[in-house]
Amino acid sequence: MNAVTAFLAGLIFGVGLILSGMTDPGKVIGFLDIGGSWDPSLAFVMAGAILVGFFAFAFARRRAQSFLGAALELPQRRDIDRRLVAGSVVFGIGWGLAGYCPGPALVSFGSGQPKAAVFVAAMLAGMLIYAAAERRRPYFANL
Repeated sequence: MNAVTAFLAGLIFGVGLILSGMTDPGKVIGFLDIGGSWDPSLAFVMAGAILVGFFAFAFARRRAQSFLGAALELPQRRDIDRRLVAGSVVFGIGWGLAGYCPGPALVSFGSGQPKAAVFVAAMLAGMLIYAAAERRRPYFANL
């Protein structure tokens, strides 16, 4: 049952990304080009996502488990540290250069877009590099 639910949630998310234009790198770069020919349409998509997320998190905070009975664990940290800022900067640079963020990149990759395949490969490489660096981090912290 969990696999079917996960598949349906992913399918709805992917269709939403396609319908909103988030899988079109040109539209995303147009949104990010605030000094040129700015396309504000994705701001409405983001505002809608933030609104839904706001109410979903408010509802989730009052629950101990998901609708399917799994433990519901929400992030507890609220501080802004160097790692969060650095990750945000790297994410923003990648988003601005490629016009993709991870979700839309995976949807575009699934539809056979060559540029998305390059992005997904780079994203996976970055994840592997990060995992390797995290394994070594305690070692370097003691030097």
